[in-house]
Amino acid sequence: MPRINAATVAEHRAQQRRALLGAARDVLVEEGYAALSFAALASRTGLARPTVYSYFTTKDDIVLALCEAELPLVAVDIARAVERAEGPREQLAAFVRAQLRAAQQRRYRIAHALASAPLSESTRQRIVAMHHELVPSAVPLLDALGHPHPDLAAALLQGLINTAVTAMDAGEPPRRVTQVTVAAALDGLGTVH
Repeated sequence: MPRINAATVAEHRAQQRRALLGAARDVLVEEGYAALSFAALASRTGLARPTVYSYFTTKDDIVLALCEAELPLVAVDIARAVERAEGPREQLAAFVRAQLRAAQQRRYRIAHALASAPLSESTRQRIVAMHHELVPSAVPLLDALGHPHPDLAAALLQGLINTAVTAMDAGEPPRRVTQVTVAAALDGLGTVH
């Protein structure tokens, strides 16, 4: 029988699951989706491969569990940033800044690693649904600013943020990218403050 390193079996299993998810995050961020395998997780955690299979049955299961663990953390950071800001314009700016700040943090990098991963359609839909359920929307912020089409504007804003992340990944300085993105979100592309 394997040695249990916790007060209870449930705590031991929770520790192992956290270790596996941490290893999965590291593999995705460092090596990409193609490198994510049960063997890689076993190697990184020191667990036997059959143990990994006792927690997850497919790569999609691993990805979903990782998103379930990570997305709420990003969502809380964004919500807190918006709550601390005063007034709709500053809240929208805080929303953009928080997403771009999160994109520079390791835990958010899984979204980038999964963007082009060959996930099943049901897994991809589940991740999108989680994102919509957990991550704050810009719709109320844009509505408070009096935008006539806040839903469309929020979708376009998210595209702008995603492009900003791509620019940072390509080597553009994060501070500059953030300034230009916030300016574009608040005043369009014609001005930069």
